[in-house]
Amino acid sequence: MRPDGWEDGGWTRCGGRGCFRRKEGDAHLVTRPSRAASQEDRDGQTRGVSTATVVIALVVAILLVPVVAYVGASAYVYDQGSRAGAKCPGDDVQDPTSFTVAGIDTTPYLLPVPQTVSFPARNDPQVTIAAWWEPVATLDAPTVILIHGLNGCRRNGPNLLAAGMLHRHGIAVLLIDMRNHGDSTVEDGRFSGGNDEYLDALGAFDWLRTQGIPAGRIGLLGFSLGAATAMIAIGEEPAVAAIWADSSYAEIREAIRNELTYKGFPTIFDVGAVLVGKIVTGEDIVARSPLEATAKLNGRPIFLTQGADDERIGPRPLAELAAGVRAAGGTVETWLVAAAKHTRALREHPAEYEQHMVDFFGRALGGLPAGS
Repeated sequence: MRPDGWEDGGWTRCGGRGCFRRKEGDAHLVTRPSRAASQEDRDGQTRGVSTATVVIALVVAILLVPVVAYVGASAYVYDQGSRAGAKCPGDDVQDPTSFTVAGIDTTPYLLPVPQTVSFPARNDPQVTIAAWWEPVATLDAPTVILIHGLNGCRRNGPNLLAAGMLHRHGIAVLLIDMRNHGDSTVEDGRFSGGNDEYLDALGAFDWLRTQGIPAGRIGLLGFSLGAATAMIAIGEEPAVAAIWADSSYAEIREAIRNELTYKGFPTIFDVGAVLVGKIVTGEDIVARSPLEATAKLNGRPIFLTQGADDERIGPRPLAELAAGVRAAGGTVETWLVAAAKHTRALREHPAEYEQHMVDFFGRALGGLPAGS
């Protein structure tokens, strides 16, 4: 056997200073690192790794802080901006037979006692739409579905005024509460820019058809969000005969930016608010738009009106929507009302408004009694 310490060609003896190796006639000392030196090296490596980790963590934190802040602010903007006024909030909750509107003698526009009706939204039986039905003498008469604006309902004075203007000329009116508004189903307490609400309008259309009203006699009238809803609805239902849209936005993103400005929020949160809404509710509020609907009219009559001093959505949407109709080969009637603010033309120019609206629906839907 080979003695301890022998290696090929020599031997090695180790002591406190290291190992003394002799091989093929040559001897030299091979030093061994001390335990203290090895520990220092390991400590240095650990400090290097720890420093790098801290630096990386700081960089990630610095990058995440603005992202988290943006998402949080966007969530707040979405929460504040998307709430709908269920149960018709405010003081303007009135009756068709006795309503008032400041500065206007409403006596000629008072309505008969309405029939209170309800029906499901189209393709959404879980949502029940509450409505007032104000019929006229014949089922063949022109009929208009009236759609209120955001945080409004069928009980508001201006909506009843518009209904009275139509009804006294022989036009039947169905006034609805959109979902999450008035007496209709409260789904989530939020509006979706017309992307759900258009199904409420089409539920009203379906109900009128079951009452025997010809499709060619049915038109839509909407204010603000109701106008945008009506625009989307007529784009999705080719049987709707005509539309009067008062103060509709063209694209929801632009409307969101305008609303953010109106409420004092920075406009950079528009994209974030839309994304948060999609995550929280599953709703894509940019899926459909009134502007896209202009390409689907196929020649059906449309009247667009808006105040030139509209403080909510600006005056541009009327021109954009009209251009969309013309680009698709259609014709459009417009009325940009000088010095009027958002949806105020009805109250500030009632006689002219009534004349334009009754004339439009009389021509678009037909069937008006002689002399109306």
